[in-house]
Amino acid sequence: MTEGRQPPRRWWILAVICVAQLLDVIDLTIVNIALPHAQSDLGFSAGDRQWIVTAYALAFGALLLPFGRLSDLIGRRAMLMTGLLVFAGASALGGSAPSFAVLVAARGAQGVAAAMIAPAALALLSTTFTQPKERATAFAMFGGISGSGAALGMLLGGVLTNYLSWRSTLFVNVGIGLVALIGAATLIARPPKVLDQPSLDVPGTLIASAGLYVIVYGFSNAESHPWSAPNTWAFLAGGVLLIAIFMWWQTRARHPLLPPEVILDRTRGGANLAIFIGSIGLFGTFLFLNYYLQETLHYSPIATGLAFLPMVATVAVTGGVCTTQLYPRLGARLPIVIGMLTAAAAMLWLTRIGAQDTYAAGLLGPLMVFGMGIGAIMAPAMSAGTTGVEPRDAGTASATVNVAQQLGGSIGIAFLNSVAASALARYTAGRDATNPAVHADAAIHSYTVAFWCSSVILAAGAIVCGLLMRSGKPTHTQTPTTML
Repeated sequence: MTEGRQPPRRWWILAVICVAQLLDVIDLTIVNIALPHAQSDLGFSAGDRQWIVTAYALAFGALLLPFGRLSDLIGRRAMLMTGLLVFAGASALGGSAPSFAVLVAARGAQGVAAAMIAPAALALLSTTFTQPKERATAFAMFGGISGSGAALGMLLGGVLTNYLSWRSTLFVNVGIGLVALIGAATLIARPPKVLDQPSLDVPGTLIASAGLYVIVYGFSNAESHPWSAPNTWAFLAGGVLLIAIFMWWQTRARHPLLPPEVILDRTRGGANLAIFIGSIGLFGTFLFLNYYLQETLHYSPIATGLAFLPMVATVAVTGGVCTTQLYPRLGARLPIVIGMLTAAAAMLWLTRIGAQDTYAAGLLGPLMVFGMGIGAIMAPAMSAGTTGVEPRDAGTASATVNVAQQLGGSIGIAFLNSVAASALARYTAGRDATNPAVHADAAIHSYTVAFWCSSVILAAGAIVCGLLMRSGKPTHTQTPTTML
């Protein structure tokens, strides 16, 4: 691609990028509903079940930054295609897994592939669409998928598990991945060779990967162990220390893995923080509403997935309006702050749920309001988080956005689950926990406490992001690059 010229097939390229992103996001949740069926088939314990999810999250979270930088060095097209090929192969292995160990290995390989795909896809989007109006539309579509993909994963997982088998939740990725791979190979042009490429920051890569791995593991461990347990707080403290060492090293490395200017800009830094906080609320909400719908209201997996569709629609519509209409005129600060306050209000609304509620009376309204809030956060923040960086750093900036989303999701699930578990224990103390009515009331109490906590986090995020981010329309546009 030459300077100032956009590829003629860019809208088809956008479709490929969106399919690749959908592959990444739906796999955070598509397997969750199928886990009990996989457990019954392969005979692993309930304690081991979390590793099906954790293996994916660990590999994905730990390798995002290194693969983001590698995509800048070797080319985003090559990185995207490699990731899609590995993802399809790992999905085929997982779908045919004869044992628990093979399934965990396949999920880990999926996480590695997802870490290749995510930053390359977002960097391609950022460098393909450089004109403000088209860029806004492209990021609206991409943000809608990122914000609603987890819900779509739950719906698809429920349908496939109910009508086919748990293995189909993995096999479906083979078809999706190959379609995206063919599209990338035929639509995205090969880049010319670039001379004098900077070398990879090997020490920074090792430190960042170790730090992110340890942090994600620590929060994943917190779901099944108390925060006071040594194998929880020690991992978290060690991860924070490694990230601090990594940031120090980046100020001294000749070719830093994460150039400080990528995140020190107020707007980009605030956008990453907004994605992080929004993901805490988003994934935590999915977790507890999934429990509430299936365990309290006794919805089937398919009905549970369908229950999230109105939220998916509002995420897509609101994200589109905010990114195409508000962001180009007002910047990201206003829609993000309003979005966080809206999502916080929806969380407060959800604290009113009860054991006898109907979907229309108790859930439909807050779900749609929450979708509006998430749509207003995610799409503008993803655009702002990758705007204004040097073309050579587009992959790194994209990886940083994905790290924020991944860490936010991991922390949200672990922290809010811990809060809910503590609330449940306090409620049942001194009561007959074997009584079904007491058990139901205790579960709902734990969910509402988690929703209160999520609301406070989102409201605090609105204040911090409002103070941190610059107001006014974007002043920097992305320059096209040949590193596709």
